[in-house]
Amino acid sequence: MIIVTGGAGFIGSNIVRELEARGTRDIAVCDLLGSDDKWKNIAKRELSVILPPEDLFEFLSDNAPDIETVFHMGAVSATTERDADLIVRSNIRLSLDLWDWCAEHDAALIYASSAATYGDGTQGFACDDSVDVLAHLRPLNTYGWSKHAVDRRIARIVHENGPRPHHWAGLKFFNVYGPNEYHKGEQLSVALKNFGEISDTGKAVLFRSHHPDYADGGQKRDFVWVGDCVDIALWLADNPDTQGIFNVGTGKARTFEDLAKSVFTAMGLEPNIDFVDTPEAIRDRYQYFTEADMSRLRAAGYDKPATELEDGVGTYVRGYLMADDRYA
Repeated sequence: MIIVTGGAGFIGSNIVRELEARGTRDIAVCDLLGSDDKWKNIAKRELSVILPPEDLFEFLSDNAPDIETVFHMGAVSATTERDADLIVRSNIRLSLDLWDWCAEHDAALIYASSAATYGDGTQGFACDDSVDVLAHLRPLNTYGWSKHAVDRRIARIVHENGPRPHHWAGLKFFNVYGPNEYHKGEQLSVALKNFGEISDTGKAVLFRSHHPDYADGGQKRDFVWVGDCVDIALWLADNPDTQGIFNVGTGKARTFEDLAKSVFTAMGLEPNIDFVDTPEAIRDRYQYFTEADMSRLRAAGYDKPATELEDGVGTYVRGYLMADDRYA
């Protein structure tokens, strides 16, 4: 049996989809579905069970001999979440409890970290899970801090040769876009936000630059297609000799203008972009550049090329957002 926490969420539901496509027939999803359309992310899947987070450890206990791998994608992912106690319970405590459970019951654990752990990027984006290097990172929000706290605790356990799953990997996701993100509210990818703006008004809206080294719309991110994220997660699950915390991106930063133009092209339209000031509340801590250093994953043997931005956006827009059924 394979368990995917957050399995009805964005990346989690795409992992579930690929597991089913590979022939996995015993998949359990742990998630909260709420009252919106999030359930549609898993509506096409054949699942063994769907359970809420509060029932997770009872389910684990009841099915311990059968559980092979836990993909832990569940979290409070809003970077604007202010309830730190909720973040601790949902993102830190649950992750470390799953680590302990998998260590005790000989199950593999593949868990979601985040590029938000890198903070403002002044320490670079090289993937290094050593205790000393992680100690110098300074996340900018509670979400990033929660992911970093888990990474640091796991790094310490490994450094001191403490109890650990027989196979484990952490995934520092960069700016992911693709189908099944529609429930994420303010956390939607820029690709989807641009598509909505263009559909409604014929224009895409980007932030002006307030940095002398970047033109308006010239701010850069490592935009990564969700299918690439799934491929990396499953590759790590399939390669038990490869363990550690890894960046999940393309290794190639692209501008917000590049992204917006890709959306226009996919929609068969000429670019029409408006620029607005970056809100003052975030202007002083706004990141102008992120780019995943993928050398560690490449050195471990992962050799599949990243999806080019134009190709990924084209697939997303034409294959999903403009289709009758936009769910993967």
